[in-house]
Amino acid sequence: MTRTNIVEKKNQNIFKRILKQWDLQLMVIPGLLLILIFNYFPMYGVLMAFQDYNIFKGMSGSEWVGFKHFIKFFNDSSFFEIMRNTVAISGLKILIGFPAPIILALMLNEIRNMPFKRTVQTITYLPHFLSWVIVAGFAISILSTESGSLNILLMKLGFINEPINFLSIPKYFWGIIISTNLWKSIGFASIVYIAAMAGVDPQLYEAAALDGASRFKQMFLITIPSIMPIIVIFLILEIGNLLNAGFEDLLLLGSNAVLRPVSDVIDTYVYRVGISNQLYSYATAIGLFKAVISVTLLTMANQIARRSDNSLW
Repeated sequence: MTRTNIVEKKNQNIFKRILKQWDLQLMVIPGLLLILIFNYFPMYGVLMAFQDYNIFKGMSGSEWVGFKHFIKFFNDSSFFEIMRNTVAISGLKILIGFPAPIILALMLNEIRNMPFKRTVQTITYLPHFLSWVIVAGFAISILSTESGSLNILLMKLGFINEPINFLSIPKYFWGIIISTNLWKSIGFASIVYIAAMAGVDPQLYEAAALDGASRFKQMFLITIPSIMPIIVIFLILEIGNLLNAGFEDLLLLGSNAVLRPVSDVIDTYVYRVGISNQLYSYATAIGLFKAVISVTLLTMANQIARRSDNSLW
């Protein structure tokens, strides 16, 4: 049988399978339409990155300028500062925020008192459903120089003699932004890992216990290896999002000019310089640059993960 015949036979089998599952395929159509309308059709707007876009002339009437806006961004005096902040903040979120939900899930998985376990889960999940406006309000209140609980605690313990204005001192900002992100996301991010742990065969734990393995050893020898494919997939996605350092949190907590040297990332820069000043082509060019780097990082991470037989594709 030739290669052409094999491909034709494979295509026929796929077509027959689709026909047999016609009811399920119909259910998929709304989801596909949503993806096409909101994810693929808007990609036509990427052309603005290569134009001096004019809202009155439209994309068909705007002047083509090639890589002008990309060059302008690369030559911007803030370029290296923005890239440093973006990579540093996002890297810290991965370094601290990625393993934290796994550790929480492992700890919750070891709890045998179900009412206590559900209570802890509920408490850790709740912050995820709060908007960043509320979370930023909490952070500002806690760090306040007048009645902030952190300053009061530090003064009571004798660590400081007078209140510190944490949100006006650049060296504290990265720690504040990482801490608030961790508090907000750790509980909800652990759900997937807890679900994966629930699927581990209980007989593996029973066999390990008979061999004398402690609960701690079972965690490292059974639980973590069993959920490793999930961990690798999420790590690949995190690496692909390395240039997505955040937007709402940084805009709300680091909006003042004093913190801008350490808080200005790609997304806040696009909003502040591109969108606010109606430089749509410039903003689109920066967005396209970020997307190309993200896809490249995602592909590289996936290729590396393939060596361990765990990858997205």
